Amino acid sequence: MAAAGRLAGVARRTPLIAGTPLDALTGARVLLKAECLQVTGSFKIRGAWNRLAQLGPAERAAGVVAFSSGNHAQGVAEAARRLGIPATIVMPADAPRAKLDNTRALGAEVVTYDRLRESREEIAGRLAAERGATLVPSYDDPHVIAGQGTVGLEIAEQAEEVGLVPDDVVICCSGGGLASGSALALHEHAPQARVWVAEPAGFDDTRRSLEAGTRLSNDTGGHSFCDALLAPTPGRLTFALMRQRVSGGLAVTDDEVRAAMVAAFRHLRLVVEPGGAVALAALLAGRLPCRGRTVAVVLSGGNVDPSLYGEVITAA
Repeated sequence: MAAAGRLAGVARRTPLIAGTPLDALTGARVLLKAECLQVTGSFKIRGAWNRLAQLGPAERAAGVVAFSSGNHAQGVAEAARRLGIPATIVMPADAPRAKLDNTRALGAEVVTYDRLRESREEIAGRLAAERGATLVPSYDDPHVIAGQGTVGLEIAEQAEEVGLVPDDVVICCSGGGLASGSALALHEHAPQARVWVAEPAGFDDTRRSLEAGTRLSNDTGGHSFCDALLAPTPGRLTFALMRQRVSGGLAVTDDEVRAAMVAAFRHLRLVVEPGGAVALAALLAGRLPCRGRTVAVVLSGGNVDPSLYGEVITAA
């Protein structure tokens, strides 16, 4: 609740959309949390602001460093811009052009790296040490987790406002900040809801880790166009929380994600990026038995290159 207070007037209370054609397609009552309409186009502003807003004057003057494939980069850049904090973001050179350009446009310095040969953690750590700056992780930080968890809090509140009780909540997952924070909030405010994480096939480290009871990593050399969800392993803090509060994991193929992006366009008139469509893909692909149930699905982001989006929609 403290994080929600800090975010008031900063992050949007994005709509929880009900009564769409997806109900007939799935046999469920589907509630869509449209974080693709959030400030900077994804949920990441929530955790970034909650972390940066708690920095002291000396820490703000020294600046912040973050590493991200794009959405956390934009969230940190925007939070830093509003708070007057210098920001440096380490981003893969092959990140979507829109995410690179948007991060620079928000005033952040962008340092690129080769994701196959270099370690973003090492580069960011070195920059932070050299500059005396604060490192802002994309997920494995209690303040970031709390900020992302306001998505789950809003789902519980908004469902209650319209007299609905979610049976299941499906959340896109990479390092686990959104999933773990939201699971904590839902446990408190909608304890009947089962929380599921959704990931791209081949990058389903959280699903496999939950089944094994220990943190596992993805095989190197895999590929998915869900660029926002390619963390190699769940975070230490996030996994500890998800083990307690998440019911399990769901994995989907890139083709199923493409179908979900098309469904969001056709039935909802929403632009959803590949990583932001993974939870919806899991629902539409039947990974979760849902007939007769009320299912909330997080559309976590909408930052997709126009050319890629056009290819997906045109191909359909």
